[in-house]
Amino acid sequence: MIVLQIQFLSALFLASIMGEAQHVMQDAALMNYIDRRILSLENRLEKCNQDILDYVEEFREFSQMVLSRLAGLNNYKTEVKSEVENLLTRVERAQRDIDYFGSVTDSNTCIEVGEDLVKQQLLEAEEEKRKLKLMLNASCDHMLAGVKSLKIVKKTGDKHGSWMKDPGKKHTKIYLLNSAVNNVIFEFANIMTFMESNHTLKARRITLPFPWEGTGHVIYQGFLFYHRHGSLNEIIKFNIQKRNIADQMVLPGAGKIPAYQLSPSTKIDLAIDEQGLWAIHSEPETGGNIVVTKINHITMSVEHTWDTSCNSKDAEAAFMACNTLYVVYNFPSGGTSRIHCVYDVLDAVNTYEIPALHFPKRQGSHSTVHYDPKEKQLLAWGDGSQIIYKLHTTQKV
Repeated sequence: MIVLQIQFLSALFLASIMGEAQHVMQDAALMNYIDRRILSLENRLEKCNQDILDYVEEFREFSQMVLSRLAGLNNYKTEVKSEVENLLTRVERAQRDIDYFGSVTDSNTCIEVGEDLVKQQLLEAEEEKRKLKLMLNASCDHMLAGVKSLKIVKKTGDKHGSWMKDPGKKHTKIYLLNSAVNNVIFEFANIMTFMESNHTLKARRITLPFPWEGTGHVIYQGFLFYHRHGSLNEIIKFNIQKRNIADQMVLPGAGKIPAYQLSPSTKIDLAIDEQGLWAIHSEPETGGNIVVTKINHITMSVEHTWDTSCNSKDAEAAFMACNTLYVVYNFPSGGTSRIHCVYDVLDAVNTYEIPALHFPKRQGSHSTVHYDPKEKQLLAWGDGSQIIYKLHTTQKV
């Protein structure tokens, strides 16, 4: 009996221990499951955080790209606006040139000229001459009688070039434009600074948006006027102070042949005298004779054009002074330069009675001869030398 009780109690104890063990195993499995789920959630949260960081970085890069594109679009908008304005200006100039061509085209129609028509034409010619005298200020009454002396101011740069002052300004600045094709101007405070040995050390450099062609440029009232390199006959008006293009125009008929046979790089030679801006060029249609055009420097438009009797053969340069064209001739191999063709646009000078005017002392050639109406002297570039010629003038007769 006692043995049976002991066996019964043992069975109950074992059963109790087995139950506890089973509960412990179930709890361990549950904890293991919970740990795995928490670890999985932590991994997902970490991945989510990384994805958010990647998204923020991508968004930052995208924002920078959008801002960059917007800046580029603004620049492109500005460029397009500038191009459109330039195109409108060119269209306006083209229309003006078309009107000009239409006004100067000679009629080939054969008509019977009557006495009344001849009188009318004479009256119109006199009226045109009267208007020209008013436009060009006929009080400008002096003419060149001789070239008195020369002074070599400096020797610098290439064989071809030009140097000048601004006769429309009160300052004493000197401008140097070296070579027949370039886009850099050197500005000097005065003639003494220019004469120093190092010609670029104390100079202000001005870079043009387009290079010039030839040596026929001028500076007038704060603007540089020059023939644009690569164009047939486009003249640029460049604001020196603001360093931008203020205007441009096309000079009808110019650019086909050199203005002077001995200076083949210069197709358009711009000039300044007491009356303002002029352009000098030659045309095949005139047999190589020189053509003079008065230009309104403010509106950049043609005011009047004259076909002169001066030929470009053996010519090396020319200049305007007091409404009169003076053409400088030389020998192809170089020699003593001389003026032996003069053309007054108002017929105030009997050019056939003017003797040849020789330049003093110097043997060589000139790539530029420009008149300074303020100082009444010539600024020339001869074989790399910058020269001043003093003039002797007399009253027009």
